[in-house]
Amino acid sequence: MNIRRRLKKSISFILALTLMSCIYATPVMADTMDLKCKSYILVDADTGEIILENNSHDKLPPASVTKVMTMLMVMEAVDSGKITFQDKVTISKNAESRNTTGTMLLLDAGEVRTVHELLLGIAVESANDACIAVAEYIAGSEDEFVKLMNKRAQELGMNDTNFANANGLHVDGHVTSAHDIALMSKALVKHKGIFDYISKYMVTVNVGKNNDIKRELVNKNKMVRFYNDVDGIKTGFTNQAMFCISVTAKKNNLRLISVIMGAPDTKVRNREARKLLDYGFANYTTHPIAKAGDIMCEIKVLKGNKEKINVLSNDDVSLLLKKGSEKAIEKELNLPQSIKAPVAKDQVLGELVLKSNGAELGRYPLVAETDVEGASFMNNLRKSLKYWFGN
Repeated sequence: MNIRRRLKKSISFILALTLMSCIYATPVMADTMDLKCKSYILVDADTGEIILENNSHDKLPPASVTKVMTMLMVMEAVDSGKITFQDKVTISKNAESRNTTGTMLLLDAGEVRTVHELLLGIAVESANDACIAVAEYIAGSEDEFVKLMNKRAQELGMNDTNFANANGLHVDGHVTSAHDIALMSKALVKHKGIFDYISKYMVTVNVGKNNDIKRELVNKNKMVRFYNDVDGIKTGFTNQAMFCISVTAKKNNLRLISVIMGAPDTKVRNREARKLLDYGFANYTTHPIAKAGDIMCEIKVLKGNKEKINVLSNDDVSLLLKKGSEKAIEKELNLPQSIKAPVAKDQVLGELVLKSNGAELGRYPLVAETDVEGASFMNNLRKSLKYWFGN
């Protein structure tokens, strides 16, 4: 009887352990994905939310992935009106190909190239001489351009980064991280015009003082050719950095950025970058909430020359969600019942609050659609007459 009871207890104990292991066993989490590289990160290009990462803040040499920042500086200079794509750039002695190393556009001192041609050289050929040429054109010298690169990096929150040149050739202390590469890549792809450059697989340009040397450029990022959803960004290699890439892809409304640093070869680098993208597209979706300028509601204006004003979303608002969780999203508009004139266009009036199952996901500003001036005597008189006598 005692033996039977002890056996019964033992079986019960084993069953309990088995049940507990089923309940409390930790599933294999995506952030422990075993990739053959020094560090990696996968982010949503719209929200910046991190989906997967490993050693993403390790400071490592980025090689030519540095050119993501160089291209960003070019695009921002164009968008600000400082330069145009058709501006003509005279190649300096310092920028000509014989005075640099690595991949080049084969520029000669004294020849003239447009910003457009130089940007193609950077984005497709990964041309180091073209980087120096645009750096000198924008900032006067490469050294001054590098100062601008580091300043912009700090503005973007790239706290793991120190740039020493515009092209990524190895210099001690020239470092960044997978996390920071994702930040500058996210900023770059906001410029829709950059896809005219980073998505090209093959382009033809003419170089030389007589414009008589034809160059067939083939993108170093072979992923833009072999994957329909991939449309950029930049690869890199030096002996110190090994094989690196920042790559972006889009399916439906979801754009992802995948960064790999320190892979052993090109094949592994591309394969691991693809694994990250595949995981993101398989498990996540972008849920659009509002576009910048969408009318969210209207609000009453007191003592103004208008009785009501439209309240707009200040930004494009979307959420990165696990597939199937979209129905749990709750929206709240935090606004006063009325606002006193005067009101300025784009004045922040309140905020949109997003929640899921009671947990807050984010807050986004809501702004005034237009100016509202204080009511004049005649405005007030009309309102009084309307109040007492109707229309």
